[in-house]
Amino acid sequence: MKLRSPLFGRTGDTSPSPTPRSRVDGGKRLLEPEPASLRGRHFFLTHVWLPFLAFAVLVVLLMVLGGDQWVADHVYAWQGHAWTLRRGFITDRLIHQAGRNLSFAAWLGVAVTWLVIRKRPGWSAWRRPLAYLLLCVAATAALVAWVKSFSNMDCPWDLIRYGGAREYVRLLELRPIGLTRGTCFPAGGASGGYAWVALYFFFAAVRPRWRWAGLVVGLAAGLAFGIAQQLRGAHFLSHDVWTLAISWSVALALYLAFLDRDPAGTGTDW
Repeated sequence: MKLRSPLFGRTGDTSPSPTPRSRVDGGKRLLEPEPASLRGRHFFLTHVWLPFLAFAVLVVLLMVLGGDQWVADHVYAWQGHAWTLRRGFITDRLIHQAGRNLSFAAWLGVAVTWLVIRKRPGWSAWRRPLAYLLLCVAATAALVAWVKSFSNMDCPWDLIRYGGAREYVRLLELRPIGLTRGTCFPAGGASGGYAWVALYFFFAAVRPRWRWAGLVVGLAAGLAFGIAQQLRGAHFLSHDVWTLAISWSVALALYLAFLDRDPAGTGTDW
């Protein structure tokens, strides 16, 4: 009988009932039984194709049909045709700066937990999931920063339309000669929140009942960081959509590469 991860069914497994993923170590139950509702043929439909379709529709609406400018126009007008919240205490210091620091502190907390658990054999089943979470958050931040290094798009506050000095240049358009490069796409600030959508797959491996709560945490943090940045004039809405897409793609890819093959970490000492 093959061991299966909670989200992705293995072909060729003819077991008539769900494979239990409960593991007892030192008298402690570390992993919950695997719920049958999380497995099956619809994994790629619900975790790949539907998210990709939603992403594609949003990109067309926002970047092709002018949704970005429509949203930014209303936000800019609401603030009196100025980015009055750019230096606001809540939007800048509390959400943007303190939120970024909180996300990093949470990552450090996971790292410390992983290091402690490595010295406790009774909790060995948590090593790989925690390592996965660490890698996801770090890889997402690095990938978003790398894309920002060459994407060459401006922030709304840089544009003539919103009180700046630059013309709007689309993602794949060539910039006019003499116009310095832009560094505002995708949304780096929001990545500190959306990177935590990896909690969905983390909890799917260790506490499946909590997976939706983990997803809500990542989405809520990303939305809070992203909306604050839009209110400041730092990003268009599509910048956040791309950041969320990158975050989900990294979490999904690393889940398939690591947790799906050995969710309990039994084959590798992590």
